[in-house]
Amino acid sequence: MITILVCDDDKEIVDAIEIYLAQEGYHILKAYDGEQAIQIIKEYQVHLLIIDVMMPKLDGIRATLKIRESSSIPIIILSAKSEDTDKILGLNIGADDYVTKPFNPLELLARVKSTIRRYTKLGAMAKGGSSHIYQVGGLAIYDDRKEVTVEGERVKLTPIEYNILLFLVKNQGKVFSIDQIYENIWNEEAVGADNTVAVHIRHIREKIEINPKDPRYLKVVWGVGYKIDKQDR
Repeated sequence: MITILVCDDDKEIVDAIEIYLAQEGYHILKAYDGEQAIQIIKEYQVHLLIIDVMMPKLDGIRATLKIRESSSIPIIILSAKSEDTDKILGLNIGADDYVTKPFNPLELLARVKSTIRRYTKLGAMAKGGSSHIYQVGGLAIYDDRKEVTVEGERVKLTPIEYNILLFLVKNQGKVFSIDQIYENIWNEEAVGADNTVAVHIRHIREKIEINPKDPRYLKVVWGVGYKIDKQDR
């Protein structure tokens, strides 16, 4: 059974989310501040975290940053509609997606299903997998164990970052627009996807490039999109 941790200091919101997600068969754990969320993740196997930005004791941004030190668990952040900076900051530090408040429960449910589908596809929850190895220069993706290395050094990526990188590496040399990347990874129509994709791309660059401002692997084609350059070892 899929276990989802819902963290918000508003208990009514937590209870409402629990009702909608439980109806879909998910097991729900609840927390009301970032410190509780971190403790629960240490004690239980959690497959997805939904966390609010503004909370007492430890807010959602700092909690996400702390969780990312040791876990690649998918994270959806909740933020007030007016706080665009919180959304971008959340993605920058490792959140996989965000939903704005007030939100339509059906939208949240769709985001949850999409995130879990990507996580399962990634293989972090599934056993087995292919034995394919994809390599571009010193960058290698071991898809059987969902591992990325650069010049032999392991790089920790979130599920979204991994899927974006794998998609581009599999299609190395081909340029994809932001909308094409979004639709292939999120499996939904790209509406206002620019910031979301750009933040994840920047995050990937910071992890795989020696100099993210002069990237060797993940290149931007101005006015068109992004690509992984073909190159020899």
